[in-house]
Amino acid sequence: MREATASTAEQSEPMVLQDLHRFLSYRAGSHAEKGSNKPEEMSPLFDMSAMAVPVAAMKVLLGVVERTEAETMMQLQDELRQAADLMMASSSTATTGRSNIALKSGCELFLKYITRTFLELPDFTQCKQAILERGQRFQSISLAARDRIAAQAAAFVPKNGTVLTHGYSRVVANILLEATKSNKQFDLIVLEGRPDDAGVKAAEFYVKAGIPVRICLDAAMGTIMEQVDVVLTGAEAIAENGGVINKVGTYALACCAAANSKPMYVAAESYKFARLYPLRQSDLPLDPKQPTSTSTTSSGIPIHNPSVDFTPSKFISLLFTDLGVLTPSAVSDELIRLYQ
Repeated sequence: MREATASTAEQSEPMVLQDLHRFLSYRAGSHAEKGSNKPEEMSPLFDMSAMAVPVAAMKVLLGVVERTEAETMMQLQDELRQAADLMMASSSTATTGRSNIALKSGCELFLKYITRTFLELPDFTQCKQAILERGQRFQSISLAARDRIAAQAAAFVPKNGTVLTHGYSRVVANILLEATKSNKQFDLIVLEGRPDDAGVKAAEFYVKAGIPVRICLDAAMGTIMEQVDVVLTGAEAIAENGGVINKVGTYALACCAAANSKPMYVAAESYKFARLYPLRQSDLPLDPKQPTSTSTTSSGIPIHNPSVDFTPSKFISLLFTDLGVLTPSAVSDELIRLYQ
């Protein structure tokens, strides 16, 4: 009976959300049913076929274009906006614990791309075909972004040095793997990453890759910093002012790195550049997710667990992106190019 109810719920879920679940849980070689909308908690860290949230959002919107019965550009744009709004409203479950900022960036970039294509090709039929063709090319380019970042960022991993990282980032993993391919020896320290222990899960994959790794308590980041040569993290999003939105604890980590004169590097794909200009933590969009802590209190004391925090650009040494190695001040110019 329960299985029948679950099956009915899956069938009643909008196609947009079914697609989003499927793309985010997709793994190369997976035998999961195409229509399954049950995302995994985390795909393997070194499975580079796993889609980033913005790319999944763009692929979902491409599906809307493929299925649309719209006869005008205005009707198509309305359908796409409704699909984007639906993904945003359901992001607390659809993105399985990740920030909805990256999801919003992917949707906004695709909608801007739609408008630009229509201005170039006013004929609706031609415009629709061009959107599908260019969208597929853009998707391929986006999926290759991690490789481009790794190729240029691996040189910044110090030989016989120590790297400190935080969170569960495939871009960071790709950089470290690329560094090992050149027989570069280095030690890795991973913060445990509470409340979801993302760092512990990442460390398990690094061990399998043959990278010497240690796990450090989040609260001990300041103590361990004197042993570190560089700090390297990924990002949920890069703000217009060059600041970084990432897993909670990144801000504290950046402050510790600056206090100890250690370089703070952040790796992220350009589709994570967001048209946001936060100046403080309270400027971040309200977070619909409050991940459950691994600790509990018997007296029912509430636990505050934000999923992300904001690190101002002054703490960031360099940004490793598929557009090149950038200073934080260059982000606003790149955003103009992306959205012009």
